[in-house]
Amino acid sequence: MQASWMILASLFFATMGVCIKFAADHFTTFELVFYRGLIGMLIMASLCRAKGVALRTPVPWMHMWRSAVGVTSLTAWFYAIAHLPLATAMTLNYMSGVWVAVFLVGGTMVMGRLQDAGRQGPIVLTVLAGFAGVVMILRPTIEQNQLFAGVVGLLSGLVAALAYMQVAALGRMGEPESRTVFYFSIGTTVVGGTAVLFTRVSDWVWPQALWLLPIGLLAALGQLCMTKAYSSGSTLLVANLQYSGIVFAALYGLFLFGDLIPLMGWAGMALIIASGIAATALRKRALPQAPAEEH
Repeated sequence: MQASWMILASLFFATMGVCIKFAADHFTTFELVFYRGLIGMLIMASLCRAKGVALRTPVPWMHMWRSAVGVTSLTAWFYAIAHLPLATAMTLNYMSGVWVAVFLVGGTMVMGRLQDAGRQGPIVLTVLAGFAGVVMILRPTIEQNQLFAGVVGLLSGLVAALAYMQVAALGRMGEPESRTVFYFSIGTTVVGGTAVLFTRVSDWVWPQALWLLPIGLLAALGQLCMTKAYSSGSTLLVANLQYSGIVFAALYGLFLFGDLIPLMGWAGMALIIASGIAATALRKRALPQAPAEEH
């Protein structure tokens, strides 16, 4: 059942990316973040009430930290989606699996667990392979004057890794999935709305404004399904299946936007997917006590 939740979440997020690309022609990134949070907050509040889940939480500071890193990652991801081919933006965000491995290996070394040092080699190699894939992806963006968007997309994956680990920690604390997503939506609404006050408010243009509703709806459903997938048991299979979102995004990009990604770009995506899967498997073996990741 975990596999089904993860595949469904990946489909929701890829479809959300399609809506973002259409809406980005008329709304700023901060506006998209705000509306995504507002709609998601209303949906999750209704869901919590229907399920009898109290909104009061015993760990508010954990939710605040999860929201801070999550909103940063989300904003960077939305910007990348608006300015890069959809599959490229999705792949850079999904570098988070490799970043988690970097954090866990680095944490082990800082804590002085020398007995684990001999196990780090294969993980380090997979991390290097992932970064090689990033270079292959970013080279076409340089040629198309999209380097800044590519770097922002890479940043979204870096910060998302921190969010994954925090969501997993919330799951271990017994926080319901719906409440976790609800507080993240609040953070998204507050940050996005505040940023809009200091940037600009776009005119609502019909029917383009209709894309805002599915962005919030699909985001809430995707977050809920992904949180459910990770918090309900072992993360190895689930973490690997998140890369199905890249496949969905590639198909959307090809058929809806005519995205033409050079062969080197496709090879970089494949290398990142392979290194992400390998890093997940290796770090579970080498660092069995490490926290699980989540989106």
